[in-house]
Amino acid sequence: VTARPKPRLSGTGGFSALYTLITSYMWLVSALFSGQYFTHARNMGRYAFFTLFTLSATIGVFLSSDLYTTFLFFELMSLSSYPWVAHEETPGALRAAGTYLAIAVLGWMVTLMGMYMAYAHTGSLAFEALEKAKGDPAMTIPALLMLFGFCVKAGMFPVHVWLPKAHPVAPAPASALLSGALTKTGMYGVIAVSMNCFLGNETFGIALLALGLTTMLVGALTALFSMDLKHTLACSSVSQIGY
Repeated sequence: VTARPKPRLSGTGGFSALYTLITSYMWLVSALFSGQYFTHARNMGRYAFFTLFTLSATIGVFLSSDLYTTFLFFELMSLSSYPWVAHEETPGALRAAGTYLAIAVLGWMVTLMGMYMAYAHTGSLAFEALEKAKGDPAMTIPALLMLFGFCVKAGMFPVHVWLPKAHPVAPAPASALLSGALTKTGMYGVIAVSMNCFLGNETFGIALLALGLTTMLVGALTALFSMDLKHTLACSSVSQIGY
């Protein structure tokens, strides 16, 4: 009797289960806090709808078993979180929401380009197929393009500009989820692609280390010169992403 191999939850194994658990807990805490924060707010039905929609899409990212599904939920998450940034409907909020969406679209397009190139080479976007192609020079460019899109959502330098703009104008419960959960989906993508395409690649490891250190430094220095508490917290989030 041949034992069936246990299906993996995703390209990063049980790590995705941990991400899902933490995300669900954060949404619960944010929901408990929202009632008091939005006592005199308007458009609460819209906020609640897109909050639940974003939660579903975020969990979908973590439970995906291939890059196509990950990408689909990733973009749904970005679109459904746009109303968070624009919730107050002030000129500043709308400008920040426009920046958020524009940078997200840039990340989508670059990631999609990398996915097309990877599919043309491997014939599949399953994490297992990417793992088998590990070390193939032809996969370097597609993997780097996909990493760029995930780095955009993570808020890594130099594509971190959306986070300090979106964080201060969004409602506090949404700000907590933007920096505490949504940026981590970008890091999840970075981890998933790195583990399946660049594991053991010393040059890539050094480059990623340098990028992380730069992001830490830029975030910390920007926070030092910030005069707004929520902007300071956003810059701190950038620094922590680098860490």
